[in-house]
Amino acid sequence: MERVLWEGHYARRLSDNAPVYLAAVIQYLTAKILELAVNEAQKYGERRITPRLLDMAVRKDGLLSILFHAITISQVAPGPN
Repeated sequence: MERVLWEGHYARRLSDNAPVYLAAVIQYLTAKILELAVNEAQKYGERRITPRLLDMAVRKDGLLSILFHAITISQVAPGPN
């Protein structure tokens, strides 16, 4: 995280806690989105979390919907290499 923050030139100075805080925020958002997607999967009787379920979970949550308003979650998974 620290390297990404420095290379991105997001600020002239970074506190020692900035990368830790950013990692915690990303971890929280990931856990929240997965929790909502699991709820959607259970609601529709699905056994897997699909991009469609992730999109539905984000769009149904008020704050996440605002945060991800300009984000498109792809419906196509990449094929094997």
